[in-house]
Amino acid sequence: MRRKSTIAALFGMGAALTLLTTTPAVASTEATAAGGSAVIARGTFEPYRPGATAITYNQELARPGSRATVVAFPAPNNGTRVVLLTQGLVPHREYGAHAHVNACGATGAAAGPHYQNVVDPKPGTSTDPAYANPRNEIWLDFTTDREGNGFAMTTVPWRFTDRHAGSVVIHEHHTHTDPGHAGQAGDRLACITVPF
Repeated sequence: MRRKSTIAALFGMGAALTLLTTTPAVASTEATAAGGSAVIARGTFEPYRPGATAITYNQELARPGSRATVVAFPAPNNGTRVVLLTQGLVPHREYGAHAHVNACGATGAAAGPHYQNVVDPKPGTSTDPAYANPRNEIWLDFTTDREGNGFAMTTVPWRFTDRHAGSVVIHEHHTHTDPGHAGQAGDRLACITVPF
């Protein structure tokens, strides 16, 4: 009940119900709001096909037909707020989710590494908590309810400028924060392209 109240408080009850129930059968993305500064991406996860923007890489943990909506918009103090809503995933299960640098592709690796506001200067996947943390990256971990629905929201203290993230990837488990494993959340289960 509190989760629904939080969504309703953010968007208004009508908008929340629209986001949760009118996701089209085929993935789509659209820029919205004044000045194009807010983005909504929504889609139904399906096996990869050229042009698909919501893809499942693990059909057991991210079932075809499950859905996601991502909303990103400016927040106070020059921040960015990102909301993730999911439907139809495995009930009562923890998932990790992060913004990644590229759009979704044929494999989970196509999305590239996590988007970082301040990029770790060491090449490869960043596990340094100085860079792999929820203030420098967009982390959207969630736990599904008994119907397989999930909700996550984060606000980061920066906005996109000349670089932009390209997707949100759903991972196998919640995100680690310990040194050497910071930012890691297991296998890439699904991906939705988001035009941040």
